[in-house]
Amino acid sequence: MVAPPACSADEVPAPAFCPVCRSPGPLPFKRVDGWDYWRCAHCEARFLDPRHRMSSVEEHAQYLNHENDPDDPGYRRFLSKLIDPLLQRLGAGLNGGQEGLDFGCGPGPALASMLREAGHGMALYDPFFQPDRAVLSRTYDFVTCTEVVEHFYHPADRFDQLDNLLRPGGWLGVMTCFQTDDDRFANWHYRRDPTHVVFYREATLRAIAAVHGWCCEIPVKDVALMQKPFCVPPADE
Repeated sequence: MVAPPACSADEVPAPAFCPVCRSPGPLPFKRVDGWDYWRCAHCEARFLDPRHRMSSVEEHAQYLNHENDPDDPGYRRFLSKLIDPLLQRLGAGLNGGQEGLDFGCGPGPALASMLREAGHGMALYDPFFQPDRAVLSRTYDFVTCTEVVEHFYHPADRFDQLDNLLRPGGWLGVMTCFQTDDDRFANWHYRRDPTHVVFYREATLRAIAAVHGWCCEIPVKDVALMQKPFCVPPADE
């Protein structure tokens, strides 16, 4: 990450909008080790000041250090927190199963492998490791984002994109470590990852779902399953 600008906390210009829900007027949250963080009073997201984000080259280098082995039993157990409740809603992979997209799959798409084993078809997208944008021109029965949304520089735009990728009745599965304790934020391991720029609460995911008209379920901590409605209600006349 680049060095923080030399200015006091009182001199830091406030972002005009929350990057998660686009509500105006984010509030100062904390300054930690020279990095400024903001909070949204509407969706309760906490986020890093845009001035402190990494370059794409620096970000890519960090991801190369991640160890996400599809054959690692411990990693598969970790992913099962999302996969197990998602499969309960998708049903068995009969007649070729349903079509899914692993959005932000990383260099070792273990989650996609596990869903294929369950009988579902999986496409892959990652801006660094699977940059085939052709898969983004289709729609899917479900989309997964595991340990991805905390990296979004423009999360409101990305959730709009995910909505467009879902077929009516489709499921979006998100896994990210929920931020729950402001007093522990400074020493929280999730904050110390320099690629993590947005921190979500359960309320944040519910606010995102409300924007898009999705239903939102939290089957276990750190997992949200959001379903797009089967039909769009008619506009009020």
